[in-house]
Parts: sequence; C-alpha cells; structure tokens
Amino acid sequence: MEEQRILAINPGSTSTKIAVFQGSKSVFLKNIKHTSEELKPFNSIVEQFSFRKDIILKELKDAGIEIDLITAVVGRGGLVKPIESGVYEVNDALITDLRESKLGEHASNLGGLIASDIAKSLDNARAFIADPVVVDELEDVARYTGHPKFVRHSIFHALNQKAIARKYAKSVDKPYEELNLIIAHLGGGISVGAHKTGRVIDVNNALDGEGPFSPERVGTLPCGQVAKLCFSGEYTHDEVKKMIKGEGGFVAYLGTNDAYDVEMRVKDGDAEAQKIHDAIAYQLGKEIGSLSAVLKGKVDAIIFTGGMAYDKILIDYIKQMVDFIAPVVVYPGEDEMEALAMNGYMVLKGEVEPKVYV
Repeated sequence: MEEQRILAINPGSTSTKIAVFQGSKSVFLKNIKHTSEELKPFNSIVEQFSFRKDIILKELKDAGIEIDLITAVVGRGGLVKPIESGVYEVNDALITDLRESKLGEHASNLGGLIASDIAKSLDNARAFIADPVVVDELEDVARYTGHPKFVRHSIFHALNQKAIARKYAKSVDKPYEELNLIIAHLGGGISVGAHKTGRVIDVNNALDGEGPFSPERVGTLPCGQVAKLCFSGEYTHDEVKKMIKGEGGFVAYLGTNDAYDVEMRVKDGDAEAQKIHDAIAYQLGKEIGSLSAVLKGKVDAIIFTGGMAYDKILIDYIKQMVDFIAPVVVYPGEDEMEALAMNGYMVLKGEVEPKVYV
C-alpha cells in the first residue's frame, strides 16, 4: 500500500517553502522567493493569501505532483492564542484568529489559512498546524517579571525545538516525556528552552527582547537605559522596535545579520568580531546555566540546533561553560518542513490525536 502524501507549507516574510512527503520520505521541496515588487501591492499579510496559494498550486502542477493524492496539508502555525504543544486541526476558530491577526501580523499566519483552503478543495484531505511559535507550557512562576504591568510570554522556535527533542529521545531510546533537556535554537533569533518531561516550562521570548542577543535581536536590555532612550526624543517608536528586532545583535555591533560572515571574521583575526562572538557565546552559557537551575540540576542533555550550531568555535566556547551540567549534543541546522510533515504523518498513522483550537 502506498504511503499517504503530506503537503507542508511554511510562509515566510519574503518566501514560501513547500514540501511534499510520501510517508516519512521527502519527494518534493521548493523555496519560492517573493520579490519586494511582488509583495508591494498588498497592504497586509492576509491580502497575500490568494497570491501565495496560487503560486503554491502552480509549483505543484509544474512539478507533476498529483495534488488529489494528498491526504494532509500542514501549515506553519502563526501568531494565534497561546496554546499547548501539539498538532491542531484547522477549524473556524483558528481561521478567524489567523485571518484577523489579533495577536500580530506575520507571514506564518497564512500557513493554516492556505492549508485549510487547499484541503477543502480535495476529496480526502485534512488541514493542520503544528507547534506554532506561541506554544505556551510555562509554569506560572515563570510568568512573573517584577511588575504587574509586564508579563513574560512564551514565543520561541517551538516547532524545531520539539522536533529535535523527539529526535534526541529516539536516539537514546527513551520517551521525550521522560527526559529533562535544555535546547538552544541558534538562528536569526535565539531561544533557549527548559524541557521538563515533555513540556517547555521556561524559555526566553525570542521575538521582542529577552535572553541572549542574536544576529538581529537585542535580547535582554538594561531597563533604565531603555527608558532613557525612549524618552530622549531622538528615536520614534518604530525606530526603537527596529533596534529590538531586526537591527540589534550582530547587525548593531558588526553591520551584518550573517552569522557565518561573523564566524569567518573571527577566523580571519578580526578583533571586534571576536569580542561580539565571545559575548553571544557567553550570554548563551549564562542562559543555559540559569535553566539548569529551573530543572534543579537534573538535566539529561544540552542540545544545540539551528544554523549557528555549525559554528564550532561558538559551540566550543559554550561547552566550556556548561558541559559540567550535562552531555552536550549538537544537531546543526533545522528542517522545519520535515517537522511539519512528520506531525501530520503522526496524525495520519494514529500515533497522535489532533487537538482542538478554541
């Protein structure tokens, strides 16, 4: 019997990645780039819906993919309500929140919308999202900041962190739900999560200012200095937001968001790049150390993933700070398309039950 086919859809700000899996095997992968000229006519992300959906269908047709054979369409989850980790079947409540962008506009909001529309056009297909960035499994004590007007929110690379956690669990022949792990996703944004027996009980907000700085985000900043800057009259609200997300980190210090470029500068003896490279590694080590306390020292492994995990100099620096806590394991890069497809595949095989978004 032929394995069921799954279509994975991952919309980004300037691209849409699509993949078709037959069972657990990838049979088609395409990264569709969108130019600024193509996106300029649209005033909002949701307005791009038909444009992106039509391109996806065209690419599948041009590749000779028989779309009628697809039985699950899995879209990247967007900025919806905080939810538990898992696979969610797209329903009316989810479509409403994605379409209205109540919690923020992001290209990933289109994932569930397009998945639902394509699935409805097929005779025997279901639509899902899986582990969106708003997965929230924080313990209540982790939500406090120091003032009731500010609350810590869980926004992190849930899809990749959860997929890597399960991959590691399989490698040691133990259920993910029986392990305590610290997982650091090192990409354009950085998130470091404490996974306690299958739940991420604490993690930095990787989107808008918390934890280690990253190639383009500032991480945690001194509050007093931020307040002074905001009321200096020298910067607008939008300019400050760009400092925090997009023009922070490596961009602010070194003029680039390319982590590989920074690594090469370090190897070439660039003293300033070396200082900033050391600083990001230092902050990561501190973050991991704090999460080891969250897990009360009972840590089965510390895992690095994401594009920057290829940087051996960076990883070696952090190892020297944290390998006394637990064994260090490195899974460089990420495969969000495989993670999306495998979540759909687990539902089709009956290994997991899809959750209901309300």
